[in-house]
Amino acid sequence: MRVALVCPYDLDAPGGVQVHVGDLAEQLSRRGHDVEVFGPGRGGLGASVGIPYRGTVAPIAPWPTGVLLARRSFERFAPDLVHVHEPFTPSASMWATLASPAPVVATFHAWLDRSYLYEMAGPLLAPVRRRLAATIAVSAAAAEFVGRAIPGLTPVVIPNGLSVRTFAEAASREWPPGRRIVWVHRLDRQKGFPVMIEAFARLTEERDDIWLSVVGDGADRGAVDALDSRAQSRLLMLGRLDHDLVPSVLAGADGAVAAATAQESFGYSIVEAMAAGVPVVATDIEGYRQVVTAEIDAVVVPPGDGVALARALGRVLDDHDLARRLAQAGRRTAASFDWAVVADRLEGLYRSVLSRPSLR
Repeated sequence: MRVALVCPYDLDAPGGVQVHVGDLAEQLSRRGHDVEVFGPGRGGLGASVGIPYRGTVAPIAPWPTGVLLARRSFERFAPDLVHVHEPFTPSASMWATLASPAPVVATFHAWLDRSYLYEMAGPLLAPVRRRLAATIAVSAAAAEFVGRAIPGLTPVVIPNGLSVRTFAEAASREWPPGRRIVWVHRLDRQKGFPVMIEAFARLTEERDDIWLSVVGDGADRGAVDALDSRAQSRLLMLGRLDHDLVPSVLAGADGAVAAATAQESFGYSIVEAMAAGVPVVATDIEGYRQVVTAEIDAVVVPPGDGVALARALGRVLDDHDLARRLAQAGRRTAASFDWAVVADRLEGLYRSVLSRPSLR
């Protein structure tokens, strides 16, 4: 098949959807398909601009001229099928859906408690919706959200994929001696970074061998200024890293934290930590419930509670039997998200769409 993958967010900006689209392109290419990735930035579908939305900034290309850019790109590439991500976001995926000469498959990644923007824009999205031959959600939470926001839309659930082997076999970097916690998220309130710093401060009051490796950047990076000098000396601020460097940061860690407060549809970073064999502490939010089971493959705490987060991390660090049990169960959970499983399901959906006489 000739498959066009379309990302709504700037391909040069960090983000989970960008990682997913890039990895999917690699997997499909390995399976013999002719794949090209399109999107804002180097993807050729317009320049991006940062749009603030619900506590984050989305690097999208909201220019309607993207329809013309997408049409020209598809005339050159001639795809059999176009797979867009978040087609209701006014960016490259929406323009590609409207311009596509081939059947369109759409994946929805987001979960929100409510989106007034979706609800108000529903009638305007009808032309986009009519172009969708099949729809996917990365989790039951994402499917529920898009079905609630756009009544009648019922996506099939196919989760994000990752290379389990890449994380399981990664070699650890050289780290200072001691026990190490890992944070791999944006540094903002939505992801719970200030809560992580509060918990780390409490942990360093009681333990003198704890380190925190922080991968990422964001508006609340200054939260670390609240730490005393002793805690700051045990903080390893690594900044933004290329995603292919993340496995080496996770390798050998004693715990990983996912402390988001809301608006998560899928715990991708959780699955990465599980694949690396790292015990996970996660907040009890809808998106993370799609991945973890409390006390089976993660310790779960209320969102926004630094005391509870510190206590849970202390359990994982001090109880070796618990840590070993979480790591073993986490590896089993991660295996179900391996690309070998996920890509098979996507290929099957593609072939099903292309087999419909009305769409050929």
